[in-house]
Amino acid sequence: MFQTDLLKGKRILVTGGGTGLGREMAAKYLELGADLTICGRRKPVLDKTAAELMAKHGGSVQCHGVDIRDAQAVDTMVQAIWDDGGPLTGLVNNAAGNFISRTQDLSPRGFDAVANIVLHGTFYTTQAVGKRWIAGGHKGSVVSIVVTWVWTGSPFVVPSAMSKAGVHVMTQSLAVEWGRYGIRLNAIAPGTFPTEGAGKRLAPGRDPDKDTAAINPMRRSGKMQELQNLAVFLMAEGCEWLTGQTIALDGGGWLANGASFTELSAWTDADWEKARAAIKEQNEKDRAQRTA
Repeated sequence: MFQTDLLKGKRILVTGGGTGLGREMAAKYLELGADLTICGRRKPVLDKTAAELMAKHGGSVQCHGVDIRDAQAVDTMVQAIWDDGGPLTGLVNNAAGNFISRTQDLSPRGFDAVANIVLHGTFYTTQAVGKRWIAGGHKGSVVSIVVTWVWTGSPFVVPSAMSKAGVHVMTQSLAVEWGRYGIRLNAIAPGTFPTEGAGKRLAPGRDPDKDTAAINPMRRSGKMQELQNLAVFLMAEGCEWLTGQTIALDGGGWLANGASFTELSAWTDADWEKARAAIKEQNEKDRAQRTA
């Protein structure tokens, strides 16, 4: 679909780039010639991903273990990237956290666990990169991964819906504020693209592929190359007048079905207890990987 070396000369940072959607987008950028940096909290996972991607595609992948909830740590990381090779040309805000829960069961800590990554962390990273672009007179492109809930809201994932809506509005706001500098901001709202982390926290005990196929207008879930292709298009040159947009990539799912997770209204206390246990198990697995 794209010419070889389309992204040669581009320097792109992908947050949460070690796994899931972030890894897939990062792989495509590297394949098309970009110099890549990935960051996340689990440095061993990042290092493994970097080695695998370079073995397959060649090129350069740098890794930074960083918690994007820490504004100073983010700023330090971005300065280190600038110092080692020059300014970025692109940023993908992919890092996120989410889990299903009845809102009355949420603790402040549970709410903050999502909001601090999705809303605060995305802003910290965007600001740290954007202010350096402005100061240096550099153009740049920001692509943020949101959800279709920014238009519909969604029950049982209120911290994520609120935070992603904030990123959607940030995209619109900074497209206007930073347009004069040649800085573009757009967002992708993916439908169901199966990943282990999302499946364990958002669909414990269910088959999201099967569920999506039953109700989606196209009768299937997303293919990773479709997400990769859109992420490349938004990062490449040739359509620089496109900014401030959130693009749904979901086969028309949100238009047909509205908000997600409405079916969970039928769950019993026992169902929610089972879901909490599955989410806790996945969280402990992730925590063990971070400290390994």
